[in-house]
Amino acid sequence: MTRSTLRTLPPRHPHHGLPADLDLHDVLDVGTRRAVEVWLEETPDPRVRADEVADLSDAQVRALVDLLDPTTGAELLGSVDPHAAAEVLQVVPAAVAAGLVGSLDPDEAVEVLRALPDDERAALLAAMPLTRSAVVRGLLAWPAESAAARMNPEVVTVRPTMTVREAVEALRAQPESTADVGEVYVTSDPVAGGPALLGAVTFRDLVLAAPDVLVAEVMRDDVVTVDPTADREDAARLLRDHRLSALPVVDDGHLVGVLAGDDVADIVEAETTEDAVRQGGAQPLEVPYLRASPLLLWRKRIVWMLVLFITATITSSVLQYYEDELDTVVALMFFVPLLIGAGGNAGTQITATVIRAMATGEVRLRDAGRVVRKEVTTGVMVAVTIAAAGLLRALTSGVGGEVALTVAVAAGAIIVWSSLIASVLPLVLSKVGVDPAVGSGPLITTVVDGTGLVIYFTVARLFISALGA
Repeated sequence: MTRSTLRTLPPRHPHHGLPADLDLHDVLDVGTRRAVEVWLEETPDPRVRADEVADLSDAQVRALVDLLDPTTGAELLGSVDPHAAAEVLQVVPAAVAAGLVGSLDPDEAVEVLRALPDDERAALLAAMPLTRSAVVRGLLAWPAESAAARMNPEVVTVRPTMTVREAVEALRAQPESTADVGEVYVTSDPVAGGPALLGAVTFRDLVLAAPDVLVAEVMRDDVVTVDPTADREDAARLLRDHRLSALPVVDDGHLVGVLAGDDVADIVEAETTEDAVRQGGAQPLEVPYLRASPLLLWRKRIVWMLVLFITATITSSVLQYYEDELDTVVALMFFVPLLIGAGGNAGTQITATVIRAMATGEVRLRDAGRVVRKEVTTGVMVAVTIAAAGLLRALTSGVGGEVALTVAVAAGAIIVWSSLIASVLPLVLSKVGVDPAVGSGPLITTVVDGTGLVIYFTVARLFISALGA
C-alpha cells in the first residue's frame, strides 16, 4: 500500500459504531433516530445544541426533523431558546411544525409560538388539533409578562370526597411529569370558569395516610396562590420566598394552571438580564444576543443614546456659562473630570443597590423615606472621605490653598447631592410607571455631571478671592 492510499479512519463511537464527538452533521450522515438520541445525550448544553442547529441549511433542518420522534422533538425544541426553536419551525410545513409544537408542554409551546411572526403563528395554530390549539390559544391570550403566560394549564387534581386510595389510583393514571409539582391540588367539581381550588395535599401525606381516609382530612387549605395577571417576576419571587415546588395560578377562586418551580430560574434570569441592559442605557433584546442584527442593536440603543446625548449638553452649557471663572482660575478645569466622575460613581453605586433591592422585593415605594435617610447618611460619610482625598490631591498638585479647599468642599457637596438624587430617582420612576433600571448608570451620571458643575463653580465663587463679586 502506497503512502498516497493511506487514510486515517475516524474513531468510532461506543454506541452502535457511531463517530466519536458526534455533531449534527454526523447525525444527518448516519441518518438514524438512534444517532439523534445519542447526540442529545452527549450534547446537554442548550447553547451548543442551538448553535449546531443554526449551522444547518434549511434542507438539513428538514432532514433533521424527519429523524425526530415526539420524545426527541420535545427534548430538542424544549431545551434550546424559543427563537432557535422558532427558526426550525419556519422551514418545515405547518402540519409538521404543529406536530413538533404539540410534543411540548403548553407553556413551552407558547414561548416558542411567541417567537414566530403573527401570520406563521396563526397558520401553525390552525394546523394543530382543536383541543391542543384551544389550550395554547388560552395561554397566548395572557400578557407575555404575566404569570399565566408561563403556567401549565394541565393540572392534576383530586376531589375532597375521594378516599386516599381513590386519589392515589387517579394519580397513577396521570403522566409521570405531574409528580414534579410536589403536591396535588384539591378542587371542587368542575364549574363555570374552572374548578375552585379548595386546598392541597403532598404526595408524602397521601402515601402515609390510611387508604380509607378522605382527602379532605389530610389536605391543607392555606395554599399560596398567584393571580394570573400578576407580573411573572412577582410570581417567581413569591414561589421562591415560600420555597414552593409549584405555585397555583388562581383566577377569582378558580384554578387555571400551575407555575412550576423550574420556571423560576428562567424568569429570574430573564428579568436580571433585562435590568442589566436597561442599567446600561439600552432596551432589552427580544432575541439572544448572537442572533441580533446590527440594525436591531441600533434600534435598541439609539433612543437612550440620543436622550443621554441631549442631556449631556447641560455639561457643556454649564462650562460655557462659567467661562469667565475658568479663564480667571485655570486650575479649576483640572479637577472637573475628578469631581463629576466621583459624583457619577457614587450615584451609580446607590442606584444599582436600590434597584436590586426593589427587584427582590426588599424595598417598596413606602420605604422611600428610609432609603433616602440611609443613603444620605452613608453619602455624608463617603463625602467626608472623598473630600479629604480631594484636598490632599489638590494640595499636592500645587494649585494653592483656595483651590484645594474648593475642590474638597465641592467634592463632598457633590457626593451628598448625588446620594440624594440616586436614592430618590429609582423610586420616582417606579411611581410614574417607568422601569427604575433606566434611572441608573448613564442617566444618573449625566444628571449629576451637569448639576455637579454648578455646585463646583458656586463653591469656587465662595472660596476663591479672585472670583469674589
